[in-house]
Amino acid sequence: MVGTLAACGSSSDDAGSGSGGSKTVTLVSHDSWAASKDVIAAFEKSSGYKVKVLEDGDAGQAVNKAILTKDNPQGDVFFGVDNTLLSRALDNGLFQPYEAKGSDQVRPEYRTGRDKHRVTPVDTGDICVNYDKAYFDQHGLTPPKSFDDLVKPEYKDLLVTENAGSSSPGLGFLLGTAAQYGDGGWEGYWKKLKANGVKVVDSWEQAYNEEFSGSAGGKKAKGDRPLVVSYASSPPVEVVYADPQPETAPTGVADGTCFRQVEYAGLLSNAKNPEGGKALLDFLLSKSFQEDMPLNMFVYPVREGAQVPEVFSKFGPQAKDPQTLDPAKIADNRDQWVKSWTSLVLK
Repeated sequence: MVGTLAACGSSSDDAGSGSGGSKTVTLVSHDSWAASKDVIAAFEKSSGYKVKVLEDGDAGQAVNKAILTKDNPQGDVFFGVDNTLLSRALDNGLFQPYEAKGSDQVRPEYRTGRDKHRVTPVDTGDICVNYDKAYFDQHGLTPPKSFDDLVKPEYKDLLVTENAGSSSPGLGFLLGTAAQYGDGGWEGYWKKLKANGVKVVDSWEQAYNEEFSGSAGGKKAKGDRPLVVSYASSPPVEVVYADPQPETAPTGVADGTCFRQVEYAGLLSNAKNPEGGKALLDFLLSKSFQEDMPLNMFVYPVREGAQVPEVFSKFGPQAKDPQTLDPAKIADNRDQWVKSWTSLVLK
């Protein structure tokens, strides 16, 4: 799911006149940023800006660093703050207002009018437990389907998840349990999960590509956990990048463990090239970029009418009934939930 982009610059002389005449626009993101070179090249040619990408770890880490450096930011646009962390970014003044062209094409359920256009919705996905089909076949076990299943004895020592304090998938999974069991029940659930041997690591990269036995990376690393907190759209990764491509995905999704995630981008408050940043935000909502995302970042577009490749929708359909939480509820409780979770699970 991770891609690194080294974009080639345009030689145009008549565009890219942002602050200081800069012809480079810098995107700061988490490590899962990826885009097709030809799509980026088309933007560079039409806008006159060269795109520079700085990847800064897991989404949680990247957001925290962006807040710490907001007075002298690393770039012009930040991509990858999601609904679990959005209020933290907004409360810390990370972004300046800008209504991107194409905002009226965003599906209504993903629009964020309440924040005065400080962020632009870019993609959506579902954080869910994935399972290694071969493991469960070999052991004659039925894969788990729900949060309740994960605490059953037959799944002891099988699950790896990410630290809710540093990783957005880890936080999304925590919020999914809070939505499922409520204020009075989620801590008791995590006590059971801990007693059932859940393993916690720092990042999605480590969980999925090192610890999980079902991923290509996990197999190479001899990962021994057949359950991992990842995404509903992770199975297509294991199909698209396999050679030869299998008929069916080697991993599956526990559909009753999902939490709906929306990712946003925003113009950083002290961006050195705000005009370039605005052009880049417009581009992130363009049909060409929205249709490029599924097989690069393995997320769903938010733009109405953007087409999704068949291999993506076949092996990575969106969850039918994911858990969600009101943004205000997340804002009011997130930090205390993470603090309680840390004391409960990591100590």
